[in-house]
Amino acid sequence: MHTDSLIHASWIIPVEPAGQVLAEHAIAIHEGRIAAILPSAQAREQISASTVVELPGHALIPGLINAHTHTPMSLFRGMADDLPLMDWLNQHIWPAEKRWISPEFVADGSRLAMAEMIRSGTTCFNDMYFFPDVTGQVAQEAGMRAVLGMILIDFPSAWAADAEDYLNKALELHDQYRNEPLIRAIFAPHAPYSVSDAPLRKVRTLANELELPIHMHVHETVDEINQSRKNFGQRPLARLEALGLPGPDFIAVHMTQLDDDEIKALAASGSHVVHCPESNLKLASGFCPVAKLLDAGVNVALGTDGAASNNDLDMLGEMRSAALLGKGVAQDPEALPAAQVLAMATINGARALGLEEQTGSLRVGKAADITAIDLEQLETRPLFDPVSQIVYAAGREQVSNVWINGCHLLRERKLVRMDHAQLLANAGQWQEKLIEWRQSQAS
Repeated sequence: MHTDSLIHASWIIPVEPAGQVLAEHAIAIHEGRIAAILPSAQAREQISASTVVELPGHALIPGLINAHTHTPMSLFRGMADDLPLMDWLNQHIWPAEKRWISPEFVADGSRLAMAEMIRSGTTCFNDMYFFPDVTGQVAQEAGMRAVLGMILIDFPSAWAADAEDYLNKALELHDQYRNEPLIRAIFAPHAPYSVSDAPLRKVRTLANELELPIHMHVHETVDEINQSRKNFGQRPLARLEALGLPGPDFIAVHMTQLDDDEIKALAASGSHVVHCPESNLKLASGFCPVAKLLDAGVNVALGTDGAASNNDLDMLGEMRSAALLGKGVAQDPEALPAAQVLAMATINGARALGLEEQTGSLRVGKAADITAIDLEQLETRPLFDPVSQIVYAAGREQVSNVWINGCHLLRERKLVRMDHAQLLANAGQWQEKLIEWRQSQAS
């Protein structure tokens, strides 16, 4: 058997089936797909490959899936820290967006974010931002798997004038990328407090017609709940249920404010939840009851949120935070074990995004989205369980190699398709512009 690539590693952690760790195995890649997973000794006898990669001391895991982020906001990293969500948005982020959002801003911010994600082992991200067509173009250049949120919000922006304009551009975006193997567009109404009933009803109708998921911030803060009660006489989820949004195609992000009845309703509807622990902690938004959701049968994925509120796009760090926070919230050290958190960062994200047949686990026939983590470092030795070591001890600097759809995009910590120096230069130029603008606003 001849394949394009053959990767040997000390451990392969396929995620499916759950709990499996394969020692001294190899993955064969052909035409972007996983062609075989077998013991290294057998692979050396049976498989020839155009490229052979030897990774002793490494673990191969499915490429991490960042199920919720705002990639262009990487250019706002650290610009307005230590503030509550609505103050952060109203007084800092939205004014900055009003002044600076443009195709150029989105392109440079997206490139910076994708480089960071690839260098930390993320192979697929689910985005929500303006000019998603530009983010899609950058993802194609970078070779990254991307889910583009077709943003919808009641107020005008540089991207669209009103709800009708947002939806028209959403349909154009869907048509533009519908045949791209690495790019998918899904509906992304911003939040219950920023999108009115009529556009949400339209989203539900279009999502049914096009068989696309709906991705939305929901129940992020206590203030959101209180405002919904004041303006609509009910909690946001109840309003969304009346509009028909929850269902197997609905992805609710944050969900820090949930009661037991709402958890039961989410499970009954088949909705998905994306947990963003570090952003929620930094903004003091609350705690998602992850253990309760999982126990109820809700599919829970993991996301970083944007770098403006995290302040990184590091899914390895996010896994550790999710595991530790989940135990603390549940007051149970057995809650959210390492293998479950790794599933949240891989196959659960793929399920939420409707990509579970393509990515999220290392299975023959799936796309070769693979992350290699070097565990032969002082920080991860001694080693008794590679899964626990990845979740609780490894850092993103230990991500050595990344493949997306079989393409080698990070090789021995070096970006293959992206210009490291140019990325730094672009970030520096935006830093100068934003500092000058903030100083003018303050004077």
